[in-house]
Amino acid sequence: RGTALQPLFKMSYSCSKVGHPHPGQSYKGGYFCAFLPDNKEGQKTAMLLKKAFEHGLTFQIKSCNGEERVTWGLIPHKTSLGGGKARNGYPDAQYLREVRTVL
Repeated sequence: RGTALQPLFKMSYSCSKVGHPHPGQSYKGGYFCAFLPDNKEGQKTAMLLKKAFEHGLTFQIKSCNGEERVTWGLIPHKTSLGGGKARNGYPDAQYLREVRTVL
């Protein structure tokens, strides 16, 4: 598998902005962890993911059991080092190409 980078995103409680499902309503945050290979392709992908994060594309706010909460957005992330593509993990030989296409 090789060494993996481990970006960790922390989204705390906050108030949503215009463009969110319920502007002005508070939402619940959480911890989100994603993995990338520690190689040239993985590092390039990390830079693109950082830009996506800075533009507010990484996460979205959804209603879940009557509570607004942060969830992953439409950009695919590898959230496990194992389990393969079916479990958002590795191995997945096409992941970096696919995520760069989305980005």
